[in-house]
Amino acid sequence: MLAQKTNQEGKIELELKKQGLTLPEAATPAANYVPYVISGSQLFVSGQICAWNGEVKFVGKLGKDFAVGEGQEAAKICALNILAHAQAALGSLDRVVRCIRLGVFVNSTPDFIDQPQVANGASDLMVQLFGDKGKHSRFAVGVAQLPKGVAVEVDATFEISK
Repeated sequence: MLAQKTNQEGKIELELKKQGLTLPEAATPAANYVPYVISGSQLFVSGQICAWNGEVKFVGKLGKDFAVGEGQEAAKICALNILAHAQAALGSLDRVVRCIRLGVFVNSTPDFIDQPQVANGASDLMVQLFGDKGKHSRFAVGVAQLPKGVAVEVDATFEISK
């Protein structure tokens, strides 16, 4: 089924504006994968790094180069990139029935233990925008390195309406 690509301004898009947020351009994949897949009533969005309209942000490690608050901002940028792809796939974010799961990878030093707090940057945005529909399951893990050396990468699964 082809995605509706009209990018309608719905309730969620208006909530983004109300919060002073904009979505970046949906990034082109950097390797051999697609940015999203729709299967049945689910939308899977590939991992998104903390880049804004092609400009890589937050290059470095949590626990060395960045504190938790900066990591949360990096995770929020990842979440905005996820939403840009969701909007491209669905035409309107109002088709999101629920955020099912976020996967959060945190480029961190071996002794850094606050990955869940960093992940809250993405989680909080989903709840702020979607309310109870934004509450999701999640994992947050520390990793030795991420693409382009960024601090955070996030992927997502959504339930969607037809």
